[in-house]
Amino acid sequence: MSKKGSLDIKQLRAIGHKLKPVVTVAGNGLSDGVITEVDRALTDHELIKIKLAVGSREAKQAVAEELCERAGAEVVQSIGNVILVLRRTAQPDPRKSNLLRPL
Repeated sequence: MSKKGSLDIKQLRAIGHKLKPVVTVAGNGLSDGVITEVDRALTDHELIKIKLAVGSREAKQAVAEELCERAGAEVVQSIGNVILVLRRTAQPDPRKSNLLRPL
């Protein structure tokens, strides 16, 4: 696998394909607990899937944008109720980072 800094969107999507959602955002929306858990997961794994069970397409997009803004991350891909989110870490743990594991 190439160096972490040179991964493109296609490679990130390939890595994300086999991941399971680690956080679900539902009726209570983006509570502080949800943001804390997303932050922890991003710190550990760098690339995670999040399930959005919040209703309409517009609601999902709004939640995804707010979540990424609050967590300092970016959406790599959005399919249905699931978004793939990336936030690079300065010193990733090779045992936990989804970007450093072989495909």
